[in-house]
Order: sequence, then structure tokens, then C-alpha cells
Amino acid sequence: MKIKHILLAFTLVLSTQLITAQETTENIMKAAQETAKKEGKNVFIMFHASWCTWCKKMDNNMMSKATKELFEEYYVIEHLVVKESKKNKNLENPGALELLKKYKGENSGIPFWLIFDSDGRLLTDSYDVKGNNLGCPASPKEVEQFVEKLKLTSELTDNQLKIITEQFVIKK
Repeated sequence: MKIKHILLAFTLVLSTQLITAQETTENIMKAAQETAKKEGKNVFIMFHASWCTWCKKMDNNMMSKATKELFEEYYVIEHLVVKESKKNKNLENPGALELLKKYKGENSGIPFWLIFDSDGRLLTDSYDVKGNNLGCPASPKEVEQFVEKLKLTSELTDNQLKIITEQFVIKK
């Protein structure tokens, strides 16, 4: 009888861990590329963490009423969780830190983002012209560089890019 209870408890713990395990980076990337191929888009990957205020700001800017449709028209947007605190390590996507390292973003801070074509070729990253992470661009100069990267990886019009600029630049 006791063994039955132990096995049941073990099975419950194991199934709970499987349920809470995060999707692998490989699966997320593969699905994003398939969708991008079908829809004629590029893939926008953002590395973030639950504690990251600037990551939340980047999401809010990209998904605002003014810009959401603009980003979604040209990009399949996916998030990869990295650099979580000890208590939230279970939120991290397996393989995300390795992908971040592959593109030399592990020491750059987050958010860090990459834009790929639908075949998985890197088109651009979040580094500015001086090699610093733009992260969530906020200053006019940062947003200008972000917009240039969007211009290279989409067919956003000048008017649409102006809307994005207005959304991202922090007003003082």
C-alpha cells in the first residue's frame, strides 16, 4: 500500500514538472520559421526575463495599439526566456542561453533581440553602430538605429516607421 502511494506521488511530481517545463528554443524557432515562410515574414526573437522592466517596456511598445499591427504584419514575434532569478529558473526556455551566446548577446543585457529570415539566417541584431545593445530603444538616437534595422528587414513605410518612432522615443 505504501509503495502505491509513493509511486502515485512520484508520478504526480513528474507529470507536474513536465507540464511546467518550458518549450525548447529549437521548437520555438522551428515553428516561427514555418509560420514566417507561410506568411512571407521574418522572425523577431526577443530574449527577456520576468524581472526585466525594459523587456516589458519593449513588449508594451511593440504591442501598443499604435504599433501592434505594424510589427505583426512583417514579423513572427517570439520570446525566449533567459537570465531568470534562481526561483524562476523553470521559466527559462531550454537552449535560449546557448542561442544568445551564439550571437554574442550573453553579456549585453536584456532585452536583446535578433531578426532572422524564414530560413533562419540572421538579418540583424540589437547592437548599435558602436557595438552596444539597443535593448529597448528609448532615446531619439537609439530609436533611429532601431528603425533603420526595421527598414532593412521589412517593408514598413516611412509613415509606419514614424509611428513606431513616436511610440518608442521617451518623451521628457
